[in-house]
Amino acid sequence: MVWRIGVDSGGTFTDVCLFEQETGRVEVWKVPSTPDDPSRGIAQGIEEGIGRVGAAPADVGYFGHGTTVATNALIQHRGVRTGLITTDGFRDLLEIGRQKRPELYDMQADKPETLVSRDLRLEVPERVRHDGTVETALDEEALRAAVRRLRADGVKAVAVCFLYGFVRTDHEEAAMRIIAEEFPEAFACASHQVAPEFREFERLSTAVVNAYLGPVMQGYIRKLGDRVRGLGVTATPHLTQSNGGVIGFDAAARLPVRTVLSGPSTGVVGAQAIGRLAGIPDMITFDMGGTSSDVALLSNGECRLASEAQVHGYPIKAPMLDIHTVGAGGGSIAYVDSGGLLKVGPRSAGAAPGPVCYDLGNTEPTVTDANVVLQTLNPHYLLGGRMKVRQDLSNAAIGRLAAELGMDTLATAQGILSVVTANMAKAIRVISVQRGHDPRDYTLVAFGGAGPLHAARLAKELDISRILVPRNPGILCAVGLLLTDLRADFAYTRLTTLGAAAIPQISAAFDTLQARAEAWFAEEHIPAVARRVTRTVDMRYAGQNYELAVPLPEGEVSQATLDALAEGFAAAHKRMYGFIAEGETVQLVTFRVEAAGVVQKAAFKPRPDVGPDPSAALIGKRDVWLPEAGGFVSCPVYERDKLDSGNRIAGPAIVEQMDATTVILPGMVARVEPYMNLILEAA
Repeated sequence: MVWRIGVDSGGTFTDVCLFEQETGRVEVWKVPSTPDDPSRGIAQGIEEGIGRVGAAPADVGYFGHGTTVATNALIQHRGVRTGLITTDGFRDLLEIGRQKRPELYDMQADKPETLVSRDLRLEVPERVRHDGTVETALDEEALRAAVRRLRADGVKAVAVCFLYGFVRTDHEEAAMRIIAEEFPEAFACASHQVAPEFREFERLSTAVVNAYLGPVMQGYIRKLGDRVRGLGVTATPHLTQSNGGVIGFDAAARLPVRTVLSGPSTGVVGAQAIGRLAGIPDMITFDMGGTSSDVALLSNGECRLASEAQVHGYPIKAPMLDIHTVGAGGGSIAYVDSGGLLKVGPRSAGAAPGPVCYDLGNTEPTVTDANVVLQTLNPHYLLGGRMKVRQDLSNAAIGRLAAELGMDTLATAQGILSVVTANMAKAIRVISVQRGHDPRDYTLVAFGGAGPLHAARLAKELDISRILVPRNPGILCAVGLLLTDLRADFAYTRLTTLGAAAIPQISAAFDTLQARAEAWFAEEHIPAVARRVTRTVDMRYAGQNYELAVPLPEGEVSQATLDALAEGFAAAHKRMYGFIAEGETVQLVTFRVEAAGVVQKAAFKPRPDVGPDPSAALIGKRDVWLPEAGGFVSCPVYERDKLDSGNRIAGPAIVEQMDATTVILPGMVARVEPYMNLILEAA
């Protein structure tokens, strides 16, 4: 037997999914995360998971991993002391940025902390012009002096970003050579390696973030690799990227900036696959974990892939799924602000000490505690009985908060859920309403440990009529790791006018990118039959500031290729902006290649309809506080593992499973579809 294992390490729990290649058997497991050393929780999850299915470590043929290590290090500013070497006169670009105010009318808004202090931003004489000609040769002695100074100042990482370094790379390559000679123990990266694209500030920011996170990810990957090998697992490990694909640990250690959305991206991939099976192409994914909620919009089964994004205030030029995150999770702490109002998050209790009911020392009430008090969550245990909880501690904590507000305990607990629901609804409006999409046209796909618990009320808030809860919602990100391919993205910026004269330039650009893709295929040992390459071009009208991605047809570049690009750009511009500027000059800006190594994926088979009666899954009743019903209501409780295809459950009801709890409100009906997903709709 050969097992494929996907492990998603979150802020509160570490999720494990195991897929047996020959039989298609899928098993899941969940253990508490270990924030002080995430690799310890991952190793525990793998060991318990393979033991539970009766496998040996040597039976593991694939190990995929999604992590929040890079994200958390960036959010909490736990990266390393970093130095920057840049073109003479450009040391302050990192702070000047684009001079855009994120909050237009907030005069007190704080800018993100600059990751490199001014004394560690050093300039050297060199200058490359936009056309690649050298205006000022690189002063290698000045560069050596700068490297020695940074070494003396105790930096652990060095970023190199020269003006137009993406057009002509030899100055940055020389800088990397000199750093290796003078400061070999430092983590070093150059902008042309990290983001070989135009827009100077964004390229600089991306290189700096990569350097800032580099030693953190290297240390984590080294420790995790040692732990996994210590278990006897010999499979080559892979890490999820922000674009939804996976790469090897070595590549992830070189380019940690590509992993800042590592955890959430595979949840979107998993939802995409499940939606395809269920015949639901238009979805809003809602992934609520212990620390945050991540939302994304999929139209026609596809999530928008952005080539640039702001991650916690820092511009990053790297391909990533268009995911929006808010600090609203099961561990989000509820408090009374200075104005006497109830607030929830973004501060979280995490896994240690966790919610008050975990009895690990926290005394501040969380969203999980509110659910325990209201008994929407099991008031005695979680994880199918493996984790005991104390409702009395939750009652006491929320009671203290209620006293501050002058309310009773149950109303305060319900108020916490109402506030967190409003926070999540706001996040969904950002990716839907604010971009011209009506959320009522989409199905809400709820996953994460807390997603199904809050999905029904969130859907009501947004007027969404249908909810899909996957078979294993609490570990969907881990499942997604077994549904994604190896993937790498390569870019090459050359500003070119669309026309016959551009044919040789287009061909040269894609020849360069194809060579990079082939080198990556070889590095990842991907066989020729599993290799896939997709080509796109970022295009715009001359004078525009933003580009639209247009697919490039396969085959040799010809006049027919140019015609297809022109038609594709016109259609994309019409779709995005509502018009076509006839006769305007069209420019080709950045050429892109997406290289994918297709791997065997977990497969799900439909089950025959056994009828609507769910009584075989009924395990008891529980009084649950439901404001929709005016107070406590005796709700039937069903065990998810005993439900079968065709079963129907009328609300109010609770469905429990090891990795999540689903709340079915009054007036709703849940049915089990053939792939064992729950579909919740109005009765």
